[in-house]
Amino acid sequence: MEEIKQTPHLVLLPSPGMGHLIPMIEFAKRLVIYHHDFLVTFLIPTDGSSTKAQETVLNSLPKSINYIYLPPVNFDDLPEDVKIETRICLTITRSLSSLKDALKDLMDNSYVVALVVDSFGMDAYDVAKDLNLPYYIFFTSAAMGLLFTFELPNLDATYSGEYKDMPEPLKLPGCVPLHGIDFVDPCQDRKNEAYTWMLEQSKRYNLAHGILVNSFLDVEQGALMALQEENPNRPPVYPVGPLIRSSETHGDVVESECLKWLDDQPRGSVLFISFGSGGTLSTEQFTELALGLEMSGHKFLWVVKTPSDTAGNASYFSAHSANPLDFLPNGFLERTKGIGLVVSSWAPQIQVLSHGSTGGFLSHCGWNSTLESIVHGVPLIAWPLYAEQKMNAVMLHDMQIALRPRYDENGLIRRDEIAQVVKVLMKGEEGKKVQNKMEDLKHAAVTVLSENGSSTKSLAEVALKWKSKP
Repeated sequence: MEEIKQTPHLVLLPSPGMGHLIPMIEFAKRLVIYHHDFLVTFLIPTDGSSTKAQETVLNSLPKSINYIYLPPVNFDDLPEDVKIETRICLTITRSLSSLKDALKDLMDNSYVVALVVDSFGMDAYDVAKDLNLPYYIFFTSAAMGLLFTFELPNLDATYSGEYKDMPEPLKLPGCVPLHGIDFVDPCQDRKNEAYTWMLEQSKRYNLAHGILVNSFLDVEQGALMALQEENPNRPPVYPVGPLIRSSETHGDVVESECLKWLDDQPRGSVLFISFGSGGTLSTEQFTELALGLEMSGHKFLWVVKTPSDTAGNASYFSAHSANPLDFLPNGFLERTKGIGLVVSSWAPQIQVLSHGSTGGFLSHCGWNSTLESIVHGVPLIAWPLYAEQKMNAVMLHDMQIALRPRYDENGLIRRDEIAQVVKVLMKGEEGKKVQNKMEDLKHAAVTVLSENGSSTKSLAEVALKWKSKP
């Protein structure tokens, strides 16, 4: 019993959504690989729903990483149009009493050294404080997003209008200037509850004992150097990325179909199109994308999802039952046979990006997908949809590892623009430059995660801190 009592035990609290769970799991795996004496437990808040993908990931964890579902919360009182950020925060807030009970139980039976929450879990600070438990944040987005979060209370106090109307861009230290229209989604309507949630959460970041960031110096040198400057009002920041899935498998027909099709294509000839686990297009934009891909004449592998005319994140919490292939233009599949492969809802993204035939990635610029693209050296076409994706797209374009198509006056990317940007990425001179830059970052990613790499050293630094907890 004494031996178990002294084994350092880290508890992680992810918010709902695979985009937060996956990097936290990869962090936990890396921790127990490099620091064998750690145990890890995930306490998972839920509204009662669970996806097949989530179950697959959780059930494949190594034996030193456990998970416990907290009792489901009830959302019957919420309006249908509640913003996704509000719903995520409420899942955490309404789980706080059960979180406290679960933590007490773990602390009675093991040597719990810290609680790590993600960027939506600030309200768990009070629970950690009550239990005298060190409290850390795992920031699942870019370091620029963390700088923005620290700046938000000051921005709120000094600018009274809507941020999209700001006359000058925001200049965060070490970052590309950001126009208000490219701020994170909750900041696009300051009267909405989602903005209030984000603002209140941002004011609590400086209460943490430390912040882990899923990024690395070669990608965000300016932002990370600014974050690591000594600041008495800011906790220490540890860049531990890029943390991505090593593989992603359902073992199903779609997986083998995708990979077999890629095996038959010339090297670097295929554009992969996917908008992540939550991203959806409007019906009109869906049609324009299909016709633009056809016009480009380039090979493509497209993960299609049922379009939604209500929100760009419509499939974040729920999958649509309609068949997305039914929304493709008449004759599209026949006309593009042999050139493109269209799969419904899911494809093995890691295996696709690591395949030699994949030469480009049209992406929503979610941070996980961005890091996966960097690690595999695949250049990007940036097509942001929701959350902090516009901010990421601005940064990636500035770094010259992504091309950005132009929107028309109605906020749509038209078929001819899509065809043109695909041609430039896959065959143009600018595309070659993007490819070369991405290749450099691919090698840098390997270096930072090596035994003496900067991200491995950051992990060791924070692990030592946890083990030294009094």
